[in-house]
Amino acid sequence: MKLARGNSLAQLLSLSYYLNIKSSPVVEAFVPSKLFSTMSKPATSSTCSAAASATTCSKTGNPLPNLPIPDPLLSLTPGTWAYDTMSRRLNKEILQRTYEENEEAFNSPLFAAALEKFNLLRKELDDAANTKLTHLSPVDERTDGRSPEVIAREMREWHDIMAPYIEKGDTWLSAPWLVTEFYAYRRLIEAIGYYDKSNPDTYLYDPFQVAKRAGLESSVKSAENMLEKIVSLPHTKEGVALAAAFALWGNKMDLSIWPADAENSSLDVFAKILHAADENLLHDDTDVLTDHCEKLKERGDGKIDIIVDNAGFELVTDLALADHLVASGVAQVVMFQLKSHPTFVSDALEKDLLETVEHYASLSKETYPNAHAAGLRWKEYLDSGKWVCHEDNFWVQPSPMWEMPDPLRSDIKERCDLAFVKGDANYRRLLGDRYWDYSSPFQDVVGCYFPCPVCSLRTLKAEVGCGMEKEQVERAKRLDDQWMVNGRFGVVQFGTGAV
Repeated sequence: MKLARGNSLAQLLSLSYYLNIKSSPVVEAFVPSKLFSTMSKPATSSTCSAAASATTCSKTGNPLPNLPIPDPLLSLTPGTWAYDTMSRRLNKEILQRTYEENEEAFNSPLFAAALEKFNLLRKELDDAANTKLTHLSPVDERTDGRSPEVIAREMREWHDIMAPYIEKGDTWLSAPWLVTEFYAYRRLIEAIGYYDKSNPDTYLYDPFQVAKRAGLESSVKSAENMLEKIVSLPHTKEGVALAAAFALWGNKMDLSIWPADAENSSLDVFAKILHAADENLLHDDTDVLTDHCEKLKERGDGKIDIIVDNAGFELVTDLALADHLVASGVAQVVMFQLKSHPTFVSDALEKDLLETVEHYASLSKETYPNAHAAGLRWKEYLDSGKWVCHEDNFWVQPSPMWEMPDPLRSDIKERCDLAFVKGDANYRRLLGDRYWDYSSPFQDVVGCYFPCPVCSLRTLKAEVGCGMEKEQVERAKRLDDQWMVNGRFGVVQFGTGAV
């Protein structure tokens, strides 16, 4: 049966946003302590003016969005989420919590230099409005655990990213928000000596491990019920739609109307589940997505990437989506695109994905039979090469995705039949974190330049967006004055990729 466009996926929530679910420690780090005003008028920026009428990126030669590129979000306007993040929340909440979770280690002798640099970073953020940006410190190749080629490339990339703002004398608030936010986490990595192999205490030390571990352990109870449903999904368009819904909404899904004998139930039952919460999706390309997946299934050799966002329960929903894609024959191989170093507190590295799989496989079969069985399946997928992990520095940098460099872009273009882009930070990069008109078509903003067919699964948590019908935006505004930042609303958006 054909899923009705605009009416297919959004209904997955009868408990929806109002579920009284206890937040995990990972999630709490990103939830505002108070509500903020709606998006303010953008500040003037000239950083994109040269590219606004071009068809290819001057830096990379990649295709650009079809529409004139608007101004980026800055952090200068009090009352906006960007301003509060860079002037208060990043330092007073996130870095303070990072210190508290690592207090014993940070105050040990081998962390003395790291703690000093950590405090200097916090001092800069204490006066973010007046502190000018600087380049990363030079790297000592003798003690850096990476190859000279990797070091040189990353340092060159960060130099090129920061140079325009440093030359202008920009501060933490006057440079684009996306740039300063990613830069702050890279400065944290520099401060703790993450790549310094001469110090075994700081080398590859994840300052967010406590939060990630808490998120992993708290994910199991919610995931147990979901993972029971994943294995019973039909190998049809409806099954792909539901797997995508789980990846989008997670534990906001309404499972109360799930059929007891799902494997033998008619597709009408699943259509009913896909009809349960229309008001929370502001755009829905689920039927376009499922048509594309059906073609991959018929072909039998689909290669699908998932550009991962957060560890914890959200990562489990990504694994569940990948599980269904392989089991249903839509994908022959799923590649997880992961961060190359800790960033944004909860963002997932390869080690986090492998730890999640191991944790689920080791759970009690009696207490968590579905989670345990899923962990064993996932281990098999990894061992057999049906699942592949790939880390890349591009995923921890603020460049818009139309500046994706080779060899990453050429690999995705040549190999990948579909990329799922998860999470808000990744979505912001799809849009260059710029003030697009909310109704600008996703195909003209993203689908026209991305290296392969792309599907964004996003709950709104930042003041940017596109591809949302005007009447849907107006309805969301009436329902919730914080509709852009609190995760209540979502989108499923599909683009064809550059021709």
